[in-house]
Order: sequence, then structure tokens, then C-alpha cells
Amino acid sequence: MKVVCADPAGWKKTAWEMGWVVGVAAVGLLLWEAIIWCFELPPILLPSPRQVVAAAIGERVALLQGTVVTAIAAMAGLGAAIAMGCLMAIAFSQSNRIRKAFFPYVVFLQTVPIVAIAPLLITWSGYQFRTVVLVTVIICFFPIVNSVTEGLLSVQHDLSDLFRLYGAGRTKRLFGLQFPSAVPFLVVGMKTSSGLAVIGAIVAEFFVGNGSSYNGLGTLMTGWQAFQRTDALIAAIFASAILGLFLFGTVRLVSVTVLRRWTTGYRNR
Repeated sequence: MKVVCADPAGWKKTAWEMGWVVGVAAVGLLLWEAIIWCFELPPILLPSPRQVVAAAIGERVALLQGTVVTAIAAMAGLGAAIAMGCLMAIAFSQSNRIRKAFFPYVVFLQTVPIVAIAPLLITWSGYQFRTVVLVTVIICFFPIVNSVTEGLLSVQHDLSDLFRLYGAGRTKRLFGLQFPSAVPFLVVGMKTSSGLAVIGAIVAEFFVGNGSSYNGLGTLMTGWQAFQRTDALIAAIFASAILGLFLFGTVRLVSVTVLRRWTTGYRNR
């Protein structure tokens, strides 16, 4: 039976890095308390960390439900954006005409403020979960398309010539050469979009929650802001940040496990 020993140097490095993260968090909390004490800020303007923790505990059920609802919308939108973005990137890589004709519209979709698009999507789609997913797809779409297209087009010419020399067709070159080369670029796009997915879902919930019983994190933030529950509002912000870290970590986990075959060399560069 083969025994796998943990690398002491690796554990020491990880502990050292985690120590820095915890140290920065501790300094941030001390500065937070110091600002409240020096300027005598009222809790409605800036509550203390202890008050935020107390609000998080008191609203734990609503926060947990809101986080789950927002997480489902963010993951659904991110998954749809990855699927649609990869398909469009493949079309862009196979035809210069298609790329030149449609890529400006993809850029246009990225440049239009999502806050301006959300009300229009509500008019078309209604105050429901589907609208939140649509907004998330729009905000996640460009990083996926741009990254995967760059990866598909960055294949070395000598390898492409070798495939042609052996009579490989367009489909075989795409799935045997281009797409494996584009996987590291896809991971980069997914990491960028993982954070954007949470932002898109919460922005959409700001609008969707006004006309329905939708109870995502964005809806909770809007309600608590209206009732001047600043402590609960900050707790919801921390919950959304943790959700973003969870999605980013999930993408990284997929890249080092399922996609490890194609991303190991890229990470070692």
C-alpha cells in the first residue's frame, strides 16, 4: 500500500499565507472600531463589528435563504454564460467574417450599464427568477467569449500545419488541437465571471424584489436599507462576498481537478 506524505514545506507556506490573510482582517477590524470611537459615529451610520455579527445571528435564517437563492441564480447564469460563450467563441474561431460582424455587438453588450438593462429585462421577462438569471448571463458573457476566442485563435502555427499535413479536418482540428489549447483561457474567463455572476444576480434582485416576493440577497439589502438596518445591510454584504469567494473557489477547484490535464502546464508557466 502506497503511503502519501504531506509536504511540510507546502503546509508551512499555506499556513504563512493564511496568517497574512487573518492578520489583515484583524487590522481591518481594529481600524473599523477605531474610526467609530474617534468620530463617535452612530450605529445607523456605521455599526461596530460586534453589532454586525449580532445582526447576522439575528437574521441568520433570512440571510441563509437569501444566499441560497442568489447562489442558485448566479450559478445558473454563470453556467448558461459558459455554454453560450463557448459556442459563440467556436463560431468566432471558425470564421473571420462572423467574428468581425458579431464581436462588436458582444463588446457593446459589455459596455451598456447593467443597471440600465435590468428594468428593460423586467418589462420583457417579469419580476421572477428568470430575469435574474438573464441579467447574470449578460454580465458574465463577455469574459467567457473573449477569453475562449483568444485561446482558440492562439494555437501555434506549426501544430496547426501538422494537423493539416495529416489530413485532419476542421472538426478534428477544433476538438483535437484548438479547444484543448483554449481550456486555460476558459478557466481565466470563468474566474473573472464567477465574481461578476454574484454582482449581476444582486443587481437584478434590486429591481425584481420590488415587484414580487423574491427573497435574494439583493432584495434583503434593499429592504434593510429602507428600514435603516445598517448592521443587517453590512451582514448581507459580507454574505455576498463569501458567496463570490465560494464561486471563485469552485471554479479553481474544477480547474485543478476536472481540467487538470489541460491547465497544469499553464499554471506552471
